[in-house]
Amino acid sequence: MKNFLKKVATVLGTVFGYGIMICLFAGGLTFFAYIAALIIGGNTAAQICDFVGNTFFPALIKISNIMILVGLISMYLKGEMALTASTKKK
Repeated sequence: MKNFLKKVATVLGTVFGYGIMICLFAGGLTFFAYIAALIIGGNTAAQICDFVGNTFFPALIKISNIMILVGLISMYLKGEMALTASTKKK
């Protein structure tokens, strides 16, 4: 059972790593969307900013929260207690 949990934790850790990397990259792309909107101007710029602010960001935040939950589950399945105030002495 312990080996199975370690394998599940490893898979979840990999999913967490790639998921957070994609979320960070997508968040960085929004900077370029706003720069493009600033250069374009007019109604198109308003539509770009509206899409990024009202559609893209909420979805990105939800996906990021799910990835964080996956990472926490992975961490606790491995037995890591990184979010505690004290450390275990070996």
